[in-house]
Amino acid sequence: MRGALGGPRVLLRRLREVMAEPVSAQDRLDRIVVLIAANMVAEVCSVYVMRTDGTLELYATEGLNREAVHLTTMSSGEGLVGLIAREAEPLALSDAQSHPAFSYKPETGEEIYHAFLGVPILRAGNTLGVLVVQNKTHRVYHEEEIEALQITAMVIAEMIASGELQALARPGADIAIRRSFHQRGVVLSDGVGLGYVVLHEPRVVVKDLIAENVESEVKRLEDAITVVRTEIDRLLERGDVAHHGEHRDVLETVRMFANDKGWIRRIREAVMTGLTAEAAVERIQSDTRAKILRQTDPYLRERLHDLEDIADRLLHVLVGARRGAAREELPENAILVARSMGPAALLDYDRGRLRGLVLEEGGPSSHIAIVARALGIPAVGRVEGVASLVETGDAMIVDGGVGDVQIRPPPDVEAAYAEKARLRARRQEQYRTLREVPSVTRDGVPIQLLLNAGLLVDLPNLAETGAEGIGLFRTELQFMVSERLPTGSEQQVLYRQVLAEAQGAPVTFRTLDIGGDKILPYMQAVEEENPALGWRAIRIGLDRPGLLRAQLRALLKAAAGHQLKVMFPMVATVEEFLRAKAMVGREQAYLRKYGHAEPTSVSLGVMVEVPSLVFQIDQIARHADFLSVGSNDLLQFLFAADRDNRQVSDRFDPLSVPALRALKSIVDGAASHGCPVTLCGEVGGRPLEAMALIGIGYRAFSMTPASVGPVKAMLLALDTGALRGEIEALLASGETGSLRPALAAFAAAHGLPV
Repeated sequence: MRGALGGPRVLLRRLREVMAEPVSAQDRLDRIVVLIAANMVAEVCSVYVMRTDGTLELYATEGLNREAVHLTTMSSGEGLVGLIAREAEPLALSDAQSHPAFSYKPETGEEIYHAFLGVPILRAGNTLGVLVVQNKTHRVYHEEEIEALQITAMVIAEMIASGELQALARPGADIAIRRSFHQRGVVLSDGVGLGYVVLHEPRVVVKDLIAENVESEVKRLEDAITVVRTEIDRLLERGDVAHHGEHRDVLETVRMFANDKGWIRRIREAVMTGLTAEAAVERIQSDTRAKILRQTDPYLRERLHDLEDIADRLLHVLVGARRGAAREELPENAILVARSMGPAALLDYDRGRLRGLVLEEGGPSSHIAIVARALGIPAVGRVEGVASLVETGDAMIVDGGVGDVQIRPPPDVEAAYAEKARLRARRQEQYRTLREVPSVTRDGVPIQLLLNAGLLVDLPNLAETGAEGIGLFRTELQFMVSERLPTGSEQQVLYRQVLAEAQGAPVTFRTLDIGGDKILPYMQAVEEENPALGWRAIRIGLDRPGLLRAQLRALLKAAAGHQLKVMFPMVATVEEFLRAKAMVGREQAYLRKYGHAEPTSVSLGVMVEVPSLVFQIDQIARHADFLSVGSNDLLQFLFAADRDNRQVSDRFDPLSVPALRALKSIVDGAASHGCPVTLCGEVGGRPLEAMALIGIGYRAFSMTPASVGPVKAMLLALDTGALRGEIEALLASGETGSLRPALAAFAAAHGLPV
């Protein structure tokens, strides 16, 4: 190796000896820089460590003025060291002082040095510091020397991550590995949770960095690659992708990387420098992550997830660790953190110990979000890179109300959120006192408050909230959490249990709403340009009648001796509903023919969530027993704005004039035919929006359990007569924008808690 003594293997052997010595952290770091300088034939070797405020601090040096240690600092981006920290890329210069980013620090005495080589100290793609060597001559550093310095930086990264250097930090200048920071995602489930991180897929902690025998490490790597390839092939051949919530296209991409010769060659080359197989995988993946995170191309950033998946599989095989957190070892006050997760995986955890959920993926309409809301777990999604930014045991706060995540919060932030959680708990207790109070407005108008549900764990919320029934039971959740298609008998058992748990309260079952973004992991996905407007819900049921008929038969059998209410989703025409209604009739005839007990009554309804049906309200209201407005889909289709797309989701207001007029036309049209209407959707669970909907004629709402108390508190103080006059005047005023300010002013003037 040019310019170095003995090469990286000798350096790693000596580093291992230094790491084993019983000395203080500062002495160990001082010995490391002396060792590196000697091995690299450099006059200077320095270690700069990132502080929580983004400042880089000189922690050790050989060759520069040692009095500058812990005194010399620079911001990220300042000078050559700051440039390396910001870009997370090595920098080799034969004449450092001629570089435009060069910054002179007089206290270090570095003006006599010309050649400069610096590498970032990386862990999980995050910059923890910078390692530098310098020479007086205008020398050129070669690839082998850069490689040796990067390997050494990996050892220092583990020192920093272990907390060994924290004792050297001055008060108020903590090392960045423990820094506090805030990230914002999207709201999945309301609530505030304080606790400690548990990684759903725990990262492998690589403890053995330096190889005893390079040849045996190469063989370990090759064997692990073979195991991972076989594992992925087996999953794809079986189609068994439900357990980890993975889909076939994701596994296909992961298999592609498992066979990528370039990526594997880089890992093999890292092993040949003297690293263990697992250390080589971690180093190459950390470098790759650092580079991709600084790219803006969304395709490249998406590929990072696939690379991390295959690297994680390799590491688990190499160290013999199982994938997935130990559900039985979940600590108290756990905040679950994951890149992604299926609803079945969340249900495996002990709900009593979970205080929050944070995901890198997942939108408000995803099934994991629905399950989190059902379980009452505060949850935030689309928090970029969070699984790589935290360690198991880190303090974390999840604010599901606004989508904020506080990682390793400082004491003042933690105290503020603790008070917020206490206030929320007191408010919930106040709402619980309203459980037995009838949902009637101040001027005597009854308002029916119902719950959205989809799992048996939802049913106890009926008693806890005082809701009058289940306005929406999402039957597809049983299919989503199952690893195979539930049989008719299994469906029948669930529906019978739901009706029994409801204890006579009305339950409205929605038939399977799958397709679009709700792909069952064991069913063949259909490639569509626009899946939200594609083959989904009732369209699948009518085109594949066996699936829908099996569900209808299970519902009819389960409801023997009970009232049965069934509604069909995504209906766009009256003819679609009539076809589905005829299917129910055929199943009822089947039960009678073979002597099965029947429901005491069967009511069939339609979800109004496709704008075309708004213009057929008179016709559909004549044929349906009831209507349910699916405001989430209806409004996003009405405004052509994807509610899961942050760039457009807030471009319309449900309290705008066009939205309220569309919603009013539905309830007015249904009322003219005596057809009852319920509104199921997020807008009905927010007090101000619920107030407006009551003002235009809605008298029944289905919502999450957490929304019942706030909405009931509002309506108990509401005078619907005064509100109706106010809204009618606003809608007739010629206003074309949002009525939110005017409605908020009305609420404030009348003392309504919204």
